[in-house]
Amino acid sequence: MRILVAGAPGQLGQAITERLSAAHTVVALGRADLDLTSEPDVLRLVEAEHPDVIVNCAAYNAVDDAEDNASEALAVNAFAVLGLARAARACRATLVHFGSDFVFDGRADRPYVETDEPRPESNYALSKLLGEWFAADAPRWYVLRVESLFGGPRAKSSVDRILEALRAGEPARVFIDRTVTPSFVEDVAGATAQLLERRPPSGIYHCVNSGPTTWLGIAEEAARLLGCQPDIVPISVRDVTLKAKRPQYCALSNEKLREAGIDMPPWQDALRRYVLNL
Repeated sequence: MRILVAGAPGQLGQAITERLSAAHTVVALGRADLDLTSEPDVLRLVEAEHPDVIVNCAAYNAVDDAEDNASEALAVNAFAVLGLARAARACRATLVHFGSDFVFDGRADRPYVETDEPRPESNYALSKLLGEWFAADAPRWYVLRVESLFGGPRAKSSVDRILEALRAGEPARVFIDRTVTPSFVEDVAGATAQLLERRPPSGIYHCVNSGPTTWLGIAEEAARLLGCQPDIVPISVRDVTLKAKRPQYCALSNEKLREAGIDMPPWQDALRRYVLNL
């Protein structure tokens, strides 16, 4: 297949590009190659490249900044996706787009499934939800919801900040009451490759490592893997003031992905592989 990857220089984009390049022809694009917010430019490039698949890894991820820059978040996370979906329709390509756990309000008491009603509570979350809706304009489309991404050469994630603090013997401030299902970029890239091979029905799929945990649980497991005595400073969501609201319980169920024949490893296994290869 000929695959166009937008946002290729980013954390997830690099992992996706590397994984798909092993078996397919990949056209890797960054901001310098294509302005995703210009629909005419997107259409011209896609028609020239005529890919079988478009994978969109580009995103506006400045969650708090989006509260003051809603137009920029919408341009990248929503309307750029609409442009890609229309371009995909013009050349009959499949569109893969990555969503977010932030589309939910975080008031659940069990992992969210794809049929749960989204309730975004920030500008960033709203922009990501609109992007999901717009992706469905492509003839074949997949929205893979990921969360708490970690791994890759450009990693600057919460997991990496925890690991850096533990290695340096410094205090690691972690939430004790935010429940997540972290996503290792290598496993997300592998699942994306399998999805394109298996071609299940179009739709939304949760693409996270298996098993919910708290950030405290992640920090404790990281310390065990590093063989160090951690200095963990537990904090509560209610004690931190952030401009944009975060969902407190945002674990996602990946059962639908498993039913499509794609198993995601437990987060503990993913963290172990990441730590051992640093």
